[in-house]
Amino acid sequence: MSNLSAFLKPAAPVEQENIVISKRFRNEDGSIAPFIIRPIPQEENDRLIRQATRRTKVNGQWAEQLDNTEYGRRVVVAATVEPDFSSPEMCKAYGTLDPLEVPGKMLLTGEYGKLSRAILELSGLDDDLEEQAKN
Repeated sequence: MSNLSAFLKPAAPVEQENIVISKRFRNEDGSIAPFIIRPIPQEENDRLIRQATRRTKVNGQWAEQLDNTEYGRRVVVAATVEPDFSSPEMCKAYGTLDPLEVPGKMLLTGEYGKLSRAILELSGLDDDLEEQAKN
């Protein structure tokens, strides 16, 4: 007998999570401002991959190649709820019109890595990273 009912009503999806990326970001009262992140569902991940894929002609044939840097930026912007990297105020404050550039201008390398890892973990991709590290 099949356990189909387990797949028809899965557990509630993981909700948003607060994460402290750095002590540099403080609220008006002086407390550390956490970033709020959310998981990326696979359907949205597919869309982000398509947006970051480039078509180029190689030896007369069209080839598709994922731009890993752009894909990573798209994931960070899509999964970060607060601060909203897409807001006009954020873009203006960091001197760009492109929200994909805001996290790179705003965060130090370690902070960016911490945010990216937290998003991947929340989205269930941390197991893949651990497996790759072992190999």
